[in-house]
Amino acid sequence: MKARSFAFPGLLLATLFAAALLMTLYNLTALLPRAAWGQAWRQPNIDNIREMLFYYSALPRLAISLLVGAGLGLAGVLFQQVLRNPLAEPTTLGVATGAQLGVTVATLWALPLAFQQIAALAGAGLVALLVFGAAWGKRLSPVTLILAGLVMSMYCGALNQLLAIFNHDALQNMFLWSTGTLNQTDWRSVSALWPRLLGALMLVLLMLRPLTLMGLDDGVARNLGLALSLARLLALTLAVAISALLVNAVGIVGFIGLFAPLLARMFGARRLLARLALAAVIGALILWLSDQLIVWLATVWREISTGTVTALLGAPLLLWLLPRLRTSREPSMSQGESVRQERRRVAASALIGTGLLLALLAIALVLGRDAVGWRWADAGMLTDLWQWRWPRALAALSAGMMLAAAGCIIQRLTGNDMASPEVLGISSGAAFGVVVMLFLVPGDAFGWLLPAGSLGAAITLLVITVAGGRGGFSPERMLLAGMALSTAFTMLLMLLLASGDPRMATLLTWISGSTYNVSGERALRTAGVMALLLALTPLCRRWLQVLALGGATARGVGIALTPVRITLLLLAATLTAAATLTIGPLSFVGLMAPHIARMLGFRRSLAQLIIAALLGGALMVAADWCGRMILFPDQIPAGLLATFIGAPYFVLLLRRQGK
Repeated sequence: MKARSFAFPGLLLATLFAAALLMTLYNLTALLPRAAWGQAWRQPNIDNIREMLFYYSALPRLAISLLVGAGLGLAGVLFQQVLRNPLAEPTTLGVATGAQLGVTVATLWALPLAFQQIAALAGAGLVALLVFGAAWGKRLSPVTLILAGLVMSMYCGALNQLLAIFNHDALQNMFLWSTGTLNQTDWRSVSALWPRLLGALMLVLLMLRPLTLMGLDDGVARNLGLALSLARLLALTLAVAISALLVNAVGIVGFIGLFAPLLARMFGARRLLARLALAAVIGALILWLSDQLIVWLATVWREISTGTVTALLGAPLLLWLLPRLRTSREPSMSQGESVRQERRRVAASALIGTGLLLALLAIALVLGRDAVGWRWADAGMLTDLWQWRWPRALAALSAGMMLAAAGCIIQRLTGNDMASPEVLGISSGAAFGVVVMLFLVPGDAFGWLLPAGSLGAAITLLVITVAGGRGGFSPERMLLAGMALSTAFTMLLMLLLASGDPRMATLLTWISGSTYNVSGERALRTAGVMALLLALTPLCRRWLQVLALGGATARGVGIALTPVRITLLLLAATLTAAATLTIGPLSFVGLMAPHIARMLGFRRSLAQLIIAALLGGALMVAADWCGRMILFPDQIPAGLLATFIGAPYFVLLLRRQGK
């Protein structure tokens, strides 16, 4: 780092250190007078509860915050250096969620602590293999890699929620742990963590030259004598192991693995060794300060998780720093299509898709299971079942079509084929607005919930659009802004789930994407909203087609960008909110359906909207029916099953596209 550019970073780091130190001294003094610190450190009195808390809780918590923060910064630099991707970190690659799933399974099976660590490593390693395998054929393309990582993160998150639904009592504490908790009862976690992190650091230093060469072009690295594939595999294995180790220790702490390397680079650290050291220091300082703020907050209000605070602090900081991040320009989403051939195919494909959708609806209404087995409902039985089945099928159809349409609009509005209501946090923003309104307005207040969800979704999309627009809507900047808001909203929802409020137990099923409590009246209202909103989307087809080519092109053909973007923003937000109000925020359809439509060759705006809407509706109807029947009499939320159905197929399509 240059000497003249070191003043501001040095001042900021010193400020963070001073604030964390003062907060720590204040918290420790409030727990135990300073005169007694020496005695409590050397030999705490077992009859003095304050000394016991000081030695076995406060000090280990301080140590674990420093270790985990430094480890997250180290893992983030490794992923970003090896993959040459500024968005790569344990959370965006799905590695952290895979490790969390491994720990959840080990907890259900009541495995010993050592086996939980192995389970976390196995979960993280399996997800990493799937993600890197999907992107390997495209030379670890940043877009493909992050898409695969986000998809697998959704998939593992869906599995976690499914296990929590069927084992709510056994896994109730997992909600708080999964948001990142640093509470300690002794020094065992510290004793287990620091030698492993030290060993990982020594391995990183031994691999310093290969890691430096991996930051260069592949051909240059090979010409300099690097066995690129082997070195990349070893480095990624080490980064995955560090991530699994940290998740097993404290749960998922978001943002630090992404934010610390980014801030280190913005501070001027260009050489790898400098970035490793600075990112580790920044990560340790941020997590240390965040955790001490939580300790203080617990004395004046209530205990919350560390991951929640880091998300709430990291989101605005990341949004503020995004304009200073150098990224690529927006991609073209309409490359090389044959317009005439596509117009001929869209009518036939739409008819086939409609027929498939009607067949799925018929199966969902007529075929089912009972205590005896599978059977087709006759006229008399169907009369009894009709009032239960048709609202759920209609609600699933409406929600799936609206999410798919919203995904198409958002991808073309932002010029980013990684965008969707789920990935950009728009569904989470809508869900947060709905949850807040549910706490304020009792009963079936549909008239209040839809505006509340639409407002939450619109504000989220507006912030993302403003943050991304300042850099020409580059994919990296848009995705970073979306992840910032998505993580913040998700952490707030998980905090509400962990609050102990009895209303949140019933909301868990809805958050997972369920049609359980949809009445006939609500299903008809949702279908009416869907029909109205989808009728408006063809009117925007020219805007959507031109915006995907870039802002300069849109201005050149006379489109008023600001009014058009605001109109599309409100339409996408309302579509997302209406669907989220019906089935919750976890659906995956908004990301998958537009991609599958594009992979099938439908790239023009109207053709993609039609085919994606049909695919989204069919997927949600199939998911709702399977959720009712697979584990009969138990039921799986449709949103979870949509993720189970869609994620493997989507990753397979990404893999085939790379060949």
